[in-house]
Amino acid sequence: MKEHITYNLVIPNETISQKIWLLRGEKVMLARDLAELFDVKAIRLREQVKRNLEKFPTHFMFQLTQLEVDVMVSQNAIPSKQHLGGTLPYAFTEHGVLQLANVLKSGRATQVSIKIIEVFVAMRQLLTDTLSLKLDIEAIKNKLTHQDKNIELVFTYLDELMEKQENTQNRKPVGFKIKKE
Repeated sequence: MKEHITYNLVIPNETISQKIWLLRGEKVMLARDLAELFDVKAIRLREQVKRNLEKFPTHFMFQLTQLEVDVMVSQNAIPSKQHLGGTLPYAFTEHGVLQLANVLKSGRATQVSIKIIEVFVAMRQLLTDTLSLKLDIEAIKNKLTHQDKNIELVFTYLDELMEKQENTQNRKPVGFKIKKE
């Protein structure tokens, strides 16, 4: 029976979430950051990916273009191109992170990938909660808008009623007139 090894990981969620980027409409992590978290050399991580490319379809992993790297550097998201190790980095989606842990086959990589997946799930939940909150606020705004319109309508009717009342006071009474003797 294989012994279950647990690592006492003390990686704050904020550390992981700061390493998650939005590229090509996907939340991704860069290979260099993953290598650091997995405690492996970046070159070893890239080697394992290249040896197992069939396990990384494009919705699991993609390589950044020079333009994407330039944009990240120009926006100071990354201090310099050297920070990326001199090559165009790989970016891994949530599924790619899990697959990468399977390819690296280390206990730490497995534990860290679980932690990363938990952060991705928490981010998704936060997004869902935020969206739900936005929808609730929109519903309240719509109700208020309708109430404003209804209040305006009530005031319009009141104005019309008051005008009619003023008009009825100025007109001659209708009906039989009894002459006073």
